[in-house]
Amino acid sequence: METNKQKILEAFRFRHACRVFDIDKKIPDDDFWFILETGRLSPSSVGLEPWKFAVIQNPQLREKLKAVAGGAQGQLPTASHFVILLVRQNLRADSAHVIKMLKDIQRMPDEIAQHVAGHYQTFIENELENDDRLIFEWASRQTYIALGNMMTAAAQIGIDSCPIEGFDKKQATSLLQKEGIINPIDYGIACMVAFGYRLEEPKRPKARQNLEDIVEWV
Repeated sequence: METNKQKILEAFRFRHACRVFDIDKKIPDDDFWFILETGRLSPSSVGLEPWKFAVIQNPQLREKLKAVAGGAQGQLPTASHFVILLVRQNLRADSAHVIKMLKDIQRMPDEIAQHVAGHYQTFIENELENDDRLIFEWASRQTYIALGNMMTAAAQIGIDSCPIEGFDKKQATSLLQKEGIINPIDYGIACMVAFGYRLEEPKRPKARQNLEDIVEWV
């Protein structure tokens, strides 16, 4: 147990926001499927799995993305794998996706599914004000759980990553629509992430606040 804990902490210390990757080193297919699988197995509220992972490997499309993703200028040309994390737009209780997740994926009996959907709809109305934008932002936060798990899993097998929020969401969405990757009615963009192998070691050690400064026991 102590050995496993130390290995996990080593992965967290190893991980950093890699700006430029070694273009000559590619992630093996089985390793990248492992990373994606940790995203798939991630938890989500009500088990709705509101995400979709678009793996952008086409060099021409990556070049187009550079024009709308200022925060990925170094990563887009050099990353072994570049992923755009998408979020479902319609997550209301009576949507096709929610019904599918409760009945077909989680295999709830009809009575239980209706009960859960009712509570979920109450949450949407009371906490998210029945507002599509707030629902999307809530769903995006679920997607960040998958993002964190994928980056940590990657670090545990020696693969670097960098989460990216520095992009023009409207222009990036328009580009993906033109490329036939998404229909904005169905999906929006939560964030992006690059994976690969660092070209250089970080110039400075990881800096974090002390644990006692961020934890309060009550």
